[in-house]
Amino acid sequence: MTATSGEKTKTNVGLEAAATEAICKSMNGYLADLHVLYTKLHNFHWNVEGPAFYTLHEVLEGLYDAVHAEIDEVAERVLKLGHRPLASLADYSKATSLHEEPSRSYAGKELVDILLKDYQHLAHSLRELIELAGGHGDEGTADDAVGMLKDKEKTIWMLTAYNS
Repeated sequence: MTATSGEKTKTNVGLEAAATEAICKSMNGYLADLHVLYTKLHNFHWNVEGPAFYTLHEVLEGLYDAVHAEIDEVAERVLKLGHRPLASLADYSKATSLHEEPSRSYAGKELVDILLKDYQHLAHSLRELIELAGGHGDEGTADDAVGMLKDKEKTIWMLTAYNS
């Protein structure tokens, strides 16, 4: 399964077809990861228990709201580059690098450890996307990815501080 729908749009931003294909494949994989993370954040929001419940319940809501906005930004960038974003749960499941978590009780430290690994993975993916986009002269995608990377680094810092 490739992380592209195969269908193109009429948009042409002046980049070579092979470049947009590679960039959009990477972005669709990242989009799939965001959808899995979004679901995981909701799961943890609903199922966190223990002394940190109130704090984490609110923090998790802020995180899934941020991921929701980022999903739209990534999908629209794929469209701007002349491709179609993945848009089905089946495609996300095939393209994601993240793992889902079952609906059960989660203690604060446990769910923060899981999220820390996911956010570190996303930061790594964004660094690869920045290098790929930059190598093809796609400054727009690279710039968007830098902003997303800064957000992931801040979340990594905060999650690390929580579990210190």
